[in-house]
Amino acid sequence: MKSKNLDSYHLYINRELSWLKFNERVLKQGLRNDIPLAERLKFLAIVSSNLDEFFMIRVAGLMQQKSAGLRRRDISGLTPNQQLKKISRSVHDMIVTQNKAIEAALAEISGHGIFLLRQNQWSQEQRAFLRNYFQNEVLPILTPLAMNKLSPPPILPGRQLNVAVTVIAKGPKNESEKQIIVVPVPHLLSRFIRLPNEKDFCLVLLEDVIADNVELLCLASHIVGVSYFRITRDADVSIQEDEAADLLETIEQAIIERRRRSAIRLEINTSPDAFQKNWLIEWLGLCVDDVYEIAPLLNATCLHQLTTMGPIANLKHPDWPPQQPVDLLNSENLWHTIREKDVLLFHPYERFEPVVDLLKAAAEDPDVIAIKQTLYRTSSDSPIIRALARAAQNGKEVIVLVELKARFDEAQNVNWARQLEDAGCHVIYGIAKLKTHAKALLIVRREETRIRRYVHLATGNYNDKTAKLYSDIGLFTCDNSITLDVTAFFNLLTGVSETVGWQELTIAPTDMKQKFVDLIEREIQASSADQPGFIMAKVNSLQDKVICQALYRASRAGVKVLLNVRGICCLRPGIKGVSENIEVCSIVDRYLEHARIFYFRNGGHEEVYLSSADWMRRNLDRRLELLFPIKDGRVKKRLIEILEIYFMDNTQSEILLSDGRYVPKVGKDKNIRAQESFYNVICEEVKHSRQSSLRFRPMKSRP
Repeated sequence: MKSKNLDSYHLYINRELSWLKFNERVLKQGLRNDIPLAERLKFLAIVSSNLDEFFMIRVAGLMQQKSAGLRRRDISGLTPNQQLKKISRSVHDMIVTQNKAIEAALAEISGHGIFLLRQNQWSQEQRAFLRNYFQNEVLPILTPLAMNKLSPPPILPGRQLNVAVTVIAKGPKNESEKQIIVVPVPHLLSRFIRLPNEKDFCLVLLEDVIADNVELLCLASHIVGVSYFRITRDADVSIQEDEAADLLETIEQAIIERRRRSAIRLEINTSPDAFQKNWLIEWLGLCVDDVYEIAPLLNATCLHQLTTMGPIANLKHPDWPPQQPVDLLNSENLWHTIREKDVLLFHPYERFEPVVDLLKAAAEDPDVIAIKQTLYRTSSDSPIIRALARAAQNGKEVIVLVELKARFDEAQNVNWARQLEDAGCHVIYGIAKLKTHAKALLIVRREETRIRRYVHLATGNYNDKTAKLYSDIGLFTCDNSITLDVTAFFNLLTGVSETVGWQELTIAPTDMKQKFVDLIEREIQASSADQPGFIMAKVNSLQDKVICQALYRASRAGVKVLLNVRGICCLRPGIKGVSENIEVCSIVDRYLEHARIFYFRNGGHEEVYLSSADWMRRNLDRRLELLFPIKDGRVKKRLIEILEIYFMDNTQSEILLSDGRYVPKVGKDKNIRAQESFYNVICEEVKHSRQSSLRFRPMKSRP
């Protein structure tokens, strides 16, 4: 077995099919009766938003390859065409399950006094009210499009819900001539309309109101069919930076270009008008496999809105308000505390505000000379942006890297870039052909007779909104070797220097992949029968073949490998002679697991690293990423305990089998839910206001 070829297709899981397995795990949360109803609706909504992005990028890319006649196989041995067929089968099955789950959830909400009434359930009084609402609020902003009569037909935006109407013009000469009229459903109006003067909380759908009154738009025609549909378009637009005189304008043009891209998916209501369905398939250039019939709701992302309405808003998990970070308990001065010790921030259990507070303080502090920061994604009303702008207005030297190519956030980032420039910040857009995905903040401050650097490094974005929803880790430090490396990193971004001999940081795409391979190989060398090697890693995705093969070699050498991989995992665990010492689990819970943590036993000299990067080719080969060590023993111990708890979870965790299936993890001891454990322990620490290491329940014995 030692000679088994590690390039064999059978050792790897296809990336796209693995991602669909992740979305299935999200869907499972929407099926669990032990989860509050509003939380289940959120998961069912997330399934749809996840699929939107998956089709716009991943499926679009495969369709491009198929159209170009490419037959290159992926690491699992599948061609683009084979992947598309498997994806279609998998998603069609997923949609059937999601449809049933949504129907069951909508039926269940009636038990809480909320009713979603469809057209055939309206009373005469309700229909009269809705006609009046249509005429006064909806009709003035509708734009019906006679698709057959317009040449060329107008481009319908991707992801917009549409009402399709089949009509026959009135008059004997035109009785057999069918026409298609499309009415885009206005996205500025609420999808859900509440009926007034009802004992219960009664809602109707905007598209139903339009469909019920569509004859007011087609006065000269007979209506013979009505359907609802939604198009997904290719959003995988490449940006040729070498040819871009102005990157801001290039990004803006790319955003516009997405609206005209090819269709890759048609969603339509079940049992649609046959003429409409066939016309849409032909017009969009799709095949039957690209059509998904959906009921009861097209674009189920609207379920997010439903969870905020009426009694259902109370059917949620108990609130977990973010706590003061344990490392900042009793801290009266952030500058002083960070000088004394490294400070760990564990979001969203601990507040993100200290990051914002430090920036606000730096903006007003006369001793602060310069602020440098990377921004990949941030919120729509960002206090980070306001603090940076204020700092520049106060005469600080402010350098901000705004990553314009952060997919689907390009428009917002273009806007932020211009606002920061107007405020006097020096805005840079990274290095050509590489996305800057690193999360770094550097503050330079004059203190007495010296200049001191304060650094924040993180696994997640500088986004105060997602910091309440994503599980991430940040670190404040004044460690001299790390702060000098971060200074050099910003010099690299601004083009002042090439890559340098880093003291503590490791950078992708130049060195990080090799660093990980070296750490894994070192674990192999340090492993013995008495003290086998041990690796724990938590990432969002594992797809890079070089990393997979290094982990396979470690398993063969007897190294125990525990992997917590939220989403894509192309590695197959449990294969005899290859990966029987590797265990892979995935946790889907109320917070999106987003942190990247790496532990190596190293013969007893334990090392822990945090990173902005996943074990993906795109991260390791095509992005600027940072990997940084945890040097403070107290912080290191806490992170090891956090990792251990993740691998003890037997409530939300599923185990990956060698055949690619996931099964719930069954625990011998009492039920353990990692996210709940983290929050409860932090609350206990805050309650007693002790600045001590968290007392997570440790493993009885490490392998």
